[in-house]
Amino acid sequence: MSRPVSKVREAKLELYRKRGKIHAKASSGRFNTLRWAMVWFTQIIFYGTCWLNWESDGLSRQAVLFDIAHEKFYLFGLVLWPQDALLLAYLLIIAATALFLATALAGRVFCGFACPQTIYTMIFSWVEAQVEGDHLARLKLDQSPWTARKLLLRTTKHGLWFVIAAWTAITFVGYFTPVRDVLAALPGWQVGPWEGFWLIFYCAFTYAMAGLAREAVCQHMCPYSRFQGVMFDQTTSTVSYDAGRGEPRNRRQQAGKTGDCIDCNICVEVCPTGIDIRDGLQYQCINCGLCVDACDQVMTRIGAPTGLIRFASERELAGRPQPQGWRERPRVAVYAGLLVIFAVFGTLTASQRSLLLVNVQRDRGALLRETAEGRIENAYTLNLMNLAEAPRDFAVEVQGIPGLEIVGPREFAAESGSIRPVQLTVSAPADSGLRGIQPIEFRIVARQDPASGQVEKSSFILP
Repeated sequence: MSRPVSKVREAKLELYRKRGKIHAKASSGRFNTLRWAMVWFTQIIFYGTCWLNWESDGLSRQAVLFDIAHEKFYLFGLVLWPQDALLLAYLLIIAATALFLATALAGRVFCGFACPQTIYTMIFSWVEAQVEGDHLARLKLDQSPWTARKLLLRTTKHGLWFVIAAWTAITFVGYFTPVRDVLAALPGWQVGPWEGFWLIFYCAFTYAMAGLAREAVCQHMCPYSRFQGVMFDQTTSTVSYDAGRGEPRNRRQQAGKTGDCIDCNICVEVCPTGIDIRDGLQYQCINCGLCVDACDQVMTRIGAPTGLIRFASERELAGRPQPQGWRERPRVAVYAGLLVIFAVFGTLTASQRSLLLVNVQRDRGALLRETAEGRIENAYTLNLMNLAEAPRDFAVEVQGIPGLEIVGPREFAAESGSIRPVQLTVSAPADSGLRGIQPIEFRIVARQDPASGQVEKSSFILP
């Protein structure tokens, strides 16, 4: 007879308390392959991108660099400044909305396949398996007394973990300080205090989270696991156990009397967070699909159909059809709509981004002055910010009143990434027939890029 579910759960929790760390059994299958493909994809980008160079105006620089000291963000040929913070806001909103959409469709699929905690836990667990052996060998090693062999294995494992964590920290800091400069400064520890702090902190953080904490992060520390439930509904596909087909469980599988589940517990053994998916949806489940791979292999061996554990929604498990139209899935429609809206606004903002910012301030100390020639003058200060990667020359024009002109120089040079304050005097004829405050416009054009221009509105005071 099968044991009550509550007794099974209670026994497993007690077992977990006794053994301490979860040693998940290695598995293979389509979801495990996809997870490792994500590991390679993300880590090639992370570890490799900081080594790419970019040629700009005859100079070579790191292709992707958060240059906080000079308030620049280099992204290949694009250079972003603090004034472009709106683009960062759009990017964060788009990423969050995409995460919500993925969760509404397939549960914690991000956690199982792309979360950095998952990625680095997989890497550290693989190293552990190569050094100490499979899950049974590791469990036996945990329970054995300290010997020379155990000390050697543990030292080797933790040494490799430290190397990976240290290189991860160097790579991380290399996105804020050129990675070649960081490596050159390491032998004599000539790094600055900022770089030194983050090298130590990020190395220790990676080592602790991926090597020591592991599933505890997903179970107890990750805030996303706590509020993900508000994004689920009856149509969300998550890793689920088909109780209608699997129950009652029996290892002997008597035809017509028992379900397809033979209670082999392999779904529990391969789970990286140590849960039993047969107990229903749980916040600790990261939707990695490893239990699906393991169960499908068992079903194949016993000649039963696969899919006893699969990605399925509550409606599907209840035998009801999965809705297709967006009207039946308002949550998904809202997330998808928001994603499209913010993506469009972000694209428009990026496409209309100007490499020149202008701020016009009229001199309020003297509203106006009259010259001996009978003209009225107003004084202005123009702050020209050149966001381009090269020095540029700017020509200033003014319009809005008949006979309006600039007194003195009209062309000014500005260095890359600099703010050039320009003092301007604008003159208008006193007999223009206009009185009081009149609107005018300043047009600023870069000589190196005549097609682009910036127009700023201001006012001119007449008697």
